[in-house]
Amino acid sequence: MFFNHEEWRFIISATDRLIPQDDNGPGAVSEGVPVYIDKQMELPYGHGALWYMQPPFEQTIPELGYQTNLVPRDIYRRGIKATDQYCQQKYQKKFADLENAEREGVLHALEAGHIQLADISSKLFFGQLLENTKEGYLADPIHGGNRTQASWKMIGFPGARADFVQVMDNPNTHYPLGPVSISGKNGA
Repeated sequence: MFFNHEEWRFIISATDRLIPQDDNGPGAVSEGVPVYIDKQMELPYGHGALWYMQPPFEQTIPELGYQTNLVPRDIYRRGIKATDQYCQQKYQKKFADLENAEREGVLHALEAGHIQLADISSKLFFGQLLENTKEGYLADPIHGGNRTQASWKMIGFPGARADFVQVMDNPNTHYPLGPVSISGKNGA
């Protein structure tokens, strides 16, 4: 919906490294996280429509809230383009064409702020990517991610079950039923 072909390749490759498939369960890609992020960019969230977006924009402590004039759509567009340019310079390949170890190295460097990107902070870009990846992995499937409710099963979250309130009186007790999405889809 939002990402072009090269951006889509980046999102798939990056989310695959952030939450890879392993012995604990499926990864971000098979659970639809890229679809979740793509959908979010076309909603008011992606446009920053519900945020206060007036200056001044100051480099300050996180407790003072969001301090940039970039909305998520802009962060992704600029961040992906600049990261691909960095990878092209360093590896002569785009991010999506790198080996997994190289991708992970680039992601670690973005997170630490060790890569100077044009027009955007690497920490800001990485933070946006990581936050949306986690959201998509744990979201209700109605939003595009967590397709099989695997993350909910992994952490024992019941989803949108109305009868879960009764269980709250018995903490540390295993909930016997599988999760249910807002749409009523049972993940058992």
